[in-house]
Amino acid sequence: MLKQQTYLFLSIRRNNYICIVQVITFLVRNLKCVNPKIINMKSFFGILAFLAVIAVTAQTNTLPSVDLKKPDGSVISTDSISNPGKPIIISFWATWCKPCVKELTTFAEVYEEWQEETGVKLYAISIDDSRTFPNVASFVNGRDWPFEVLCDPNADFKRAMNVNLVPHTFIIDADKNIVWQHTSFTEGGELELIELIRKLNRGEKISE
Repeated sequence: MLKQQTYLFLSIRRNNYICIVQVITFLVRNLKCVNPKIINMKSFFGILAFLAVIAVTAQTNTLPSVDLKKPDGSVISTDSISNPGKPIIISFWATWCKPCVKELTTFAEVYEEWQEETGVKLYAISIDDSRTFPNVASFVNGRDWPFEVLCDPNADFKRAMNVNLVPHTFIIDADKNIVWQHTSFTEGGELELIELIRKLNRGEKISE
């Protein structure tokens, strides 16, 4: 139950502005219909203040802490996903997803250059479930990808990050804040991705 509540909270944070606008709109429209004995103007503005605090604190979505697996089956926490002082790319994929494989193969071709220029580190997170998870190790070894591959067979990380479709790519800043995300694969998308990394390294803000 606690885990489900955590996932729900993370999902709400990612959509906090939409939720807040909807709640405020509802309160304003229905204020005249509310029994004064139940809520007064002071309480109303108290609610608005509370929502404002949520908006400020939720502006930065940090990387959740859950357990993953390495392709060999050993357990590893997302807390180990790090790249001190430099950005991180997290790409959710699956062995059965052809666009995912094509995107990661494209990343692999330029990854060494990216690292030399920007210091960026990439983690490829497989969402293959318990049925196809055993195939991940041989699949990855056959492609010799130069970045680290981790697995999420229980979908804990996938749910926590609100991933529905793959490929789904995130950029994480040096403080482990989620600053950008994108779904689907497009030819040349890696050029946009590395440009965003360059901006982040220059201290510029990037937006989704």
